[in-house]
Amino acid sequence: MKHLIFESSPGFVLLCILAGVGYAWLLYTSKHPWSVALNRALFAVRALVVFLLTFFLLGPIIRYAQNTYEKPVFVLLQDNSLSIKESIDSVVRNQLEAQVTELYSALTDNGYEAITMNLSGEGFDRSFSAASTNVHEALRTITNRYEGRNVAGALFVSDGIYNTGLSPAYGNYSFPVHTIGVGDTTPRADLMIKNVIYNKVAYQGNKFPLRVEVAVKGFPAEDVLVSLRYKNAVVDRQTKRLTGDGLLVFDFQPEASEQGIQRWDVQVETKPQERNVKNNRASVFIEVVEGRKKILLVAAAPHPDIKALRSVIEQNSNLEFLLHIPGIEETAPANLQPENIDLAIFHQAPDQRGRTRDVFQRFARSRTSLFLVVGPTTDLNQVAQQQLPLVFEQPPRQFDEVTPSPNPAFANFTLSAEVNTAFAGYPPVQVHFGKLVLPPTITPLLFQRVGNLATEKPLLYILNEDRKTAIMLGEGMWRWRLHEFSRTEKTEAFDELIGKLVQFLSTTDDKRKFRSYTTQQQFADTEPVVFESQVYNDIYEPVYGNTVNLELTDEQGKRTQYSYILSPGNSRYAINGLREGVYRYRSSTTLDGKTEEIRGQFLVFEQQIELQNLTADFDLLRKLSQSSGGMFHTLAQWNEAQQKLMQAEARSVIRSEERYDSLINLKWIFFVLLLLIGAEWFLRKYFGGY
Repeated sequence: MKHLIFESSPGFVLLCILAGVGYAWLLYTSKHPWSVALNRALFAVRALVVFLLTFFLLGPIIRYAQNTYEKPVFVLLQDNSLSIKESIDSVVRNQLEAQVTELYSALTDNGYEAITMNLSGEGFDRSFSAASTNVHEALRTITNRYEGRNVAGALFVSDGIYNTGLSPAYGNYSFPVHTIGVGDTTPRADLMIKNVIYNKVAYQGNKFPLRVEVAVKGFPAEDVLVSLRYKNAVVDRQTKRLTGDGLLVFDFQPEASEQGIQRWDVQVETKPQERNVKNNRASVFIEVVEGRKKILLVAAAPHPDIKALRSVIEQNSNLEFLLHIPGIEETAPANLQPENIDLAIFHQAPDQRGRTRDVFQRFARSRTSLFLVVGPTTDLNQVAQQQLPLVFEQPPRQFDEVTPSPNPAFANFTLSAEVNTAFAGYPPVQVHFGKLVLPPTITPLLFQRVGNLATEKPLLYILNEDRKTAIMLGEGMWRWRLHEFSRTEKTEAFDELIGKLVQFLSTTDDKRKFRSYTTQQQFADTEPVVFESQVYNDIYEPVYGNTVNLELTDEQGKRTQYSYILSPGNSRYAINGLREGVYRYRSSTTLDGKTEEIRGQFLVFEQQIELQNLTADFDLLRKLSQSSGGMFHTLAQWNEAQQKLMQAEARSVIRSEERYDSLINLKWIFFVLLLLIGAEWFLRKYFGGY
């Protein structure tokens, strides 16, 4: 539909007509050598051309209005989870696929835009292999994908069992959700491993706790036997009796004897009445490490800072805190040897009284990472003699109170925004007043703020060369932690700052030119195992073109070979289809004519969440349909459900689109004017008018 509108009053069109007729009258009322009929034709052409030219000066605009009819969308959503595959046989699954296909065609013929989806993606999934069921996320995907569209409804075919995400019964969906219940709702007698609680890291030679929770259903009073296996050998077993349905808890205390990722199997003895025995077994993988990293704190006297640092370090189960205060609390002599310590913290040490001088000199001459907290009793001359980055131009005799200000350019590790915000409210610490002579290679973590003025003087800085060294120029950090707790009843910002700093200092940098590792330590059997590899030159710039050879060895000793070439944007390699178990890998490449090799291990675990419960929950599907305005039917009532859906009218939505364009922009107008003017000129020329 088209309409003509004007930028000015339509009354000016009359003036355009008068202008065209007047101009033609003046031109063609005089004597002429051609016939009267031709003169009248030329008069009309000239009048029309002048009219059109003056008419276009009025700026006429043409409005286009176009209506489109949008079909209503109807989504057929399939629950393709593993629990359905375990509950119904292949004949019923094939029949279900045929029914969905038939309904799809019927909806399309009835005027709907039919869409078939499953929990994992598009189309009908014949394998029913989804490892988990997140109904709410699937329905929300429909809402987001067809936002602004006319969604008439969705038909969800499911057993009503969800094990991930929010309950769909309480979701708010903008379309009616009709449900078809499949599966068996009859409660079954079952012994099921509900949960296994354990620490993912254990230390070699120590016992570690492992708790198994077994849910009992449908057994009035029977003994339940649970066995714990390691390398196919039973290491412990326990028997308990429960009267009626409930939960039994079994606590084991096995010993971590070997380093690496170790597999432990839990087996609940099956009963003849059980139909689902796949949830009677579970495997856990525990990383057994040689020992924790040792963090030694040396001080000349007790101080509240020591308590604050200790509280943060002991939160990390991979760190062991050791304290040495001569004459007050002394650690074993072996812990004062640098080769046995990963990080040495010296709080106001070496002290001016010399109580910690020998220990400090021993560590200062080593390559062990250092963290110095400087205070009024610190012997600055001793520090300077050890060529540490703490030298004043002149011996300071005064002190200044400063507050911390974060360095936004610090890149050794990342602090959250909450930490940077918390710095602004921290109370001041006392620092020596004087000019420091610092090497240009230091990296400030915190600057000094004097009042409201942020300076470029470092308060806490790091030097990462032959070894990692951090220096805090003021004591009194305990006030930061106490102040944060008084305001928020938490110490998250302080704990993150010190925790990441200690972790950075106690971690040894990898100086190898070839690195190859898995992106994570554990992978589900439904996801690919991803390897990351890098090759560096002598100045540690990344280089490409090297072939990385990868060898995997599973628990049975079977070896599999892979290889890929490194290139920009292609430093990763993904391996799919690995089964549950512990795998050892060996990555190698040739660098400067030598073979570089990396060894490691990872584990693949099987997701069995879908096998925990196979009893269909039709009540959930009823609630979902009722809350969204849909209908519930069982699979046996499929034809009835299809008839009711076909009775609903497919109402299309009419969407109107308007477009405006200046009339003079139409190309055919130009050619019409050119034709008229050219015809008039030719006729006048031909009959002797010029």
